[in-house]
Order: sequence, then structure tokens, then C-alpha cells
Amino acid sequence: MYIDAIIVVALIIVAFCWFRRFSKMVYAAAIIDIFLRLINYISANIGIKGFNKWVKSIFPASLPDLLDNYMNGIVLTVFEWIYVGLMVIFLFYIIRAFVRKK
Repeated sequence: MYIDAIIVVALIIVAFCWFRRFSKMVYAAAIIDIFLRLINYISANIGIKGFNKWVKSIFPASLPDLLDNYMNGIVLTVFEWIYVGLMVIFLFYIIRAFVRKK
């Protein structure tokens, strides 16, 4: 029933314990979100109905989708803007890393 929330919360807790710097936490949030989006895209396009049903029952489509399932109102809006802020910071880190490599 709440397996998707449990999986994501466990991943976030592991990330908090493993990474001590804010930049690494931003990378962890982006990695988790990209993983969720990839696994859902693969399951939808692989053509195996049983696998698609299993993935949809366990994994949310993305972090905003997980927030949408368990929150509403102003709390959801605040957390979605926090997510947008994290993705903007992630984009900044990625662009900075790309520019530094040249």
C-alpha cells in the first residue's frame, strides 16, 4: 500500500546518512528522480504487461508524483517548490561541472 513511499523515504535516509554536503544531497535527489522516471519509462515501453503493472505498483513515476499521492493543499505546493529549487540547483551544478571541464 505505502511501499512506494517507504522505498523513496529509505533512499532519502540512506542519502542523508551517506552524504554530508548539501551538493551531494542535491545530486542524490536528482539521481533518485531520474531513476524513478527511467524505470517507469522502460516499463511502459518494454511491452511486458506484468512487469509494467509490477513497476507501477511499487515505484512512483517521479518525486513530484510521490508528493502528489500523499499530500495536498499548501503543504504540497511548498514541497513542490522545494523540489523545483533542488532541480534548479542541480542544473546549476551540472552546468558548472560542464564549464569547468573545458
